[in-house]
Amino acid sequence: MIEIYTDGASRGNPGPGGYGAILQWKGHEKTLAEGFRLTTNNRMELLAVIVALEAIKFEGMDVCVTSDSKYVVDAVEKKWLFGWEKRNWKKVKNPDLWKRFLIVYRKHNVKFIWVRGHNDHPQNERCDQLAVDAALSLNLPADEWYEENVKSPPSLF
Repeated sequence: MIEIYTDGASRGNPGPGGYGAILQWKGHEKTLAEGFRLTTNNRMELLAVIVALEAIKFEGMDVCVTSDSKYVVDAVEKKWLFGWEKRNWKKVKNPDLWKRFLIVYRKHNVKFIWVRGHNDHPQNERCDQLAVDAALSLNLPADEWYEENVKSPPSLF
């Protein structure tokens, strides 16, 4: 079983944001983090899961994702996501990421566990710090889909 822990952060919603993920398997660990200049917390929560699943090199793996995001966990575990897909993503926020998620989700046997954020869960706390640090980085790239489709970047003047 590959254990994945994820978190997302946004300094303002929207605002600069980032994600953090930890993958653990048989004594090995990999951390992933990246920030964006303008995004939302929900986008970063979801992107953390996507990037972590995409980092798995072989298909058909058993994976347990632990996240403090009700948005992500409930969308999958309560099967809302599959209804959104059937309705062709009408009135769904972040369709670009949900489509990307489904591609990688279907390559593995994935289960989700929700944990309360900021509740002394060691890996969740580490992921939170990775996400916050990424959001505070300099020269952040654009979350291109978000900036093009939802929100314009802030004016510099």
